[in-house]
Amino acid sequence: MSYRQTAGQPAPRRIDHPMKRAIADRVTALFNDRSRGEAPVARQPGGLFGPQSVAWRVHGDVGSMMVGGIAGLLLQMLHPAVLAGVWDHSNFRADMHGRLKRTARFIATTTYGGRAEAEALIARINRIHEQVTGTLPDGTPYSARDPQLLAWVHVTEASSFLQSWIRYGEPRMSGADQDRYFAEMAEVAERLGALPVPRSRAEARALIQDTRPLLRQDARTREVARLVLTRPAEHRAAEPVQALVMQAGVDLLPDWARRMHGLEVPLLTRPLLRAGTFGVARTLRWAFE
Repeated sequence: MSYRQTAGQPAPRRIDHPMKRAIADRVTALFNDRSRGEAPVARQPGGLFGPQSVAWRVHGDVGSMMVGGIAGLLLQMLHPAVLAGVWDHSNFRADMHGRLKRTARFIATTTYGGRAEAEALIARINRIHEQVTGTLPDGTPYSARDPQLLAWVHVTEASSFLQSWIRYGEPRMSGADQDRYFAEMAEVAERLGALPVPRSRAEARALIQDTRPLLRQDARTREVARLVLTRPAEHRAAEPVQALVMQAGVDLLPDWARRMHGLEVPLLTRPLLRAGTFGVARTLRWAFE
């Protein structure tokens, strides 16, 4: 794959096509907080992964990563303790865009940044997680350093990114490469303290299945899902694409998760939705090639 990604791209080269340049600039701004002086993360071959890794391939596709990110968030929030950590310890209601940018930057840095840069960011996240503790409405204590909670966040995120890449980027991806993706991503999960950490598709499926009895949907879940799916686009021109990506994220969810959220994508509209999303993903690849 020769295209670049928005948060982890190499130093920008000149793009002579004006439409390509306009699309690339607009999308890059979505993932980098210019008010904080952020620039795209430069690709470093000596990082946690490398140019031949599956992670570089999967995480380098802007369109599928956006769709997978939405599906991952919707899955994660079904765990009451994960939801409580976000609800009690973040300003997501006022700064949803900022939270999503920070998440994208973490993925870009740990995937494409130098080893020291990635390790420093992981250490910083671990320090933040130490402060994230509280009590669920039923009185159960929770901590963001709980290895099982971290494992749930990891497996839902990795599974969603991979499934989105397969659907919109590489439908014929080999089973061996899919397993290798989970094995590679275990590097970050273990550094964050997650346990158990899946290293294959089978282990990821088993972890999700084992966690399902703990999942819940309530008023807070509905509120966070509403904020994720209906947040205003940063630019009016992006509204149609954002609406499409949100629906594609819902469509990517397992059937049982859509039912828990009370969300649905009618069967008759799915082919059109997927074709439109595939077109957006292909256009973004063209803009960054």
